[in-house]
Amino acid sequence: MHDFPNALVTGGASGIGRAIARRLHADGMKVWIADLDEAGARAVASELGAGGRTRALACDVTNRRNLDALIDTVFGEDGRIDVLCANAGVSSMQSFLELTEEEWDRNLAVNAKGTFLTMQVATRRMIRQEPRPGRPLRGKVIATASMAARQGAPFLAHYSASKFAVTGLVHAVAKELAPHAVTVNAINPGYVRTSMQEREVRWEGTLRGMSPDEVLADYVRQTPLGRLEDPEDVAAVVSFLAGPDSDFLTGESIEINGGAFIF
Repeated sequence: MHDFPNALVTGGASGIGRAIARRLHADGMKVWIADLDEAGARAVASELGAGGRTRALACDVTNRRNLDALIDTVFGEDGRIDVLCANAGVSSMQSFLELTEEEWDRNLAVNAKGTFLTMQVATRRMIRQEPRPGRPLRGKVIATASMAARQGAPFLAHYSASKFAVTGLVHAVAKELAPHAVTVNAINPGYVRTSMQEREVRWEGTLRGMSPDEVLADYVRQTPLGRLEDPEDVAAVVSFLAGPDSDFLTGESIEINGGAFIF
């Protein structure tokens, strides 16, 4: 087994996941990049490339067998997962009265059930691994929730429900896994500049009768620090949660939103 820690990032092919993979790789970790978009995951792994510290695999987080195979592959090669970033997620926008069961089911399936399955399958193995020499913990779990997990917003009833589920899951699981020396925390990004946001501002513009640029300007107006959030802003906090300075932090939801929502 190599002597540097390893991380598994789901939804790592783009957006926040890609930034997390890049940052943890820069921190010296081996990074497993898992995504339904296997080609995108491989592109990120190829971009990072150096030193044999990246792997890319296809993964559907709503499928337990798929996750079992993924975790088997990681443990088969590395014998452990030091940091699990349960980051895979989807979004859509619709008024509540027009919201379909299909949209509801998809958001809950990926964002809530997918996070549950990813965390459960990985931590069943994580709690049996030994801590690295000189370290107090067996592993760390970091789940991506959202500012929408703290406050509901128009057109996001289904998405908010799915992300509220993630924070509730994290708070409960942190208490159960603490005796096993595994920490569990969530991150709540705000208005992050990603391809997902590009889709969302078009949807929101249509629903609100605004142009995409007007929607973006409204996001900036709502953010006291005066700019849209970059994926790297999120990845920096993940780096802290993945590192030793956060070893006594568990069961928390960290707000990363430039002040757009202060809890």
